[in-house]
Amino acid sequence: MFDFKNHDLVEGYRFEDQVRYERRPLTDGKGGIAHGLYSTWITLDNPSQFNSYTTRMVKDVILAMRSASEDRASVAVVFTGAGDRAFCTGGNTKEYAEYYAGRPEEYKRYMRLFNDMVTAILHVDKPVICRANGMRIGGGQEIGMACDFTVSSDLANYGQAGPKHGSAPIGGSTDFLPLYVGVEEAMYSCTVCEPWSAYKAKRLGLLSEVVPVLEVEGRLTPNPLVVTDRWIDDMGRIVFGEFKAGDAAAKGKEILKSGKTNLAHLDAKVNDYLLKLATTMPGCLEMTVLQIRKHKLLHWDRNREDSRQWLGLNMMNEANAGFRAFNEGTKECREADFLELRRKLAAGEKWSEDLVESILPKNRKS
Repeated sequence: MFDFKNHDLVEGYRFEDQVRYERRPLTDGKGGIAHGLYSTWITLDNPSQFNSYTTRMVKDVILAMRSASEDRASVAVVFTGAGDRAFCTGGNTKEYAEYYAGRPEEYKRYMRLFNDMVTAILHVDKPVICRANGMRIGGGQEIGMACDFTVSSDLANYGQAGPKHGSAPIGGSTDFLPLYVGVEEAMYSCTVCEPWSAYKAKRLGLLSEVVPVLEVEGRLTPNPLVVTDRWIDDMGRIVFGEFKAGDAAAKGKEILKSGKTNLAHLDAKVNDYLLKLATTMPGCLEMTVLQIRKHKLLHWDRNREDSRQWLGLNMMNEANAGFRAFNEGTKECREADFLELRRKLAAGEKWSEDLVESILPKNRKS
């Protein structure tokens, strides 16, 4: 056997914290195994915090993507989250609020790592599939869009959170989302931060596949919270992939509670993608992937360092307030008092810890 050199950044590194790294045998599509070939599964394993990534996890993802890229027997990478509620909801807001808030120089160091994580995904020398097992929000949306394909549970939803929580979605969303869905849809998503259902995200071009995963009384059932058929609402608008409202939403929640999520349906579709990718010429596949990624890299490489500097400075004011509000708030309210903040700034008040304290949820006037 040929004696290969090891090109891993850290030889023999063991992933033992909240990022799992697995080689899974490739199936041959006939119920058997394609011996000697694998897919690499990288799993964010922090389900109690919706797979939000800590500083340690970001470093592990960088090393995991690099190791997967160097694995000669691996056909593709599957990037996913633990459990069935979330792929990833972005950075860990508890860590942001308790360590990085008010420390711009520290946050700039963190954002160097975040940028390296996105770049690591975009530089893997094989296709990367985002297996979206649940919600993909904020920074989770950004690292998901850095992947080449998204195969999604239909219970997942997609969106941004930055302007609602003191940040801006400039860790990839303002670079990537217009390429997927167009400028105006991207603008609305990034500013207003209303989530999209998986079906709407698919219709807009953000996803490769949407897979029903809810079993109700033994039957596979599309997401009951979402309109999955094309129809015209009372205002004459075409509706598809929109969240239901009123009585329909209440009924949908009852159906959802009565069912059981079975992600085996999602995995079957992921395995289908893996086999289709494996049955191509490896060099031609790699070149095709790298060329299509250039459209993302063009924007990402142009903006990421300026974005890092701004995000660091922003941790002194709006991010300081926003992340603390989320961390210190309750389930009923995790947002700062935006209107009071705007009133105070319009009256000439300077940013200070007193100003931040005054707009936190515990001090909201209404």
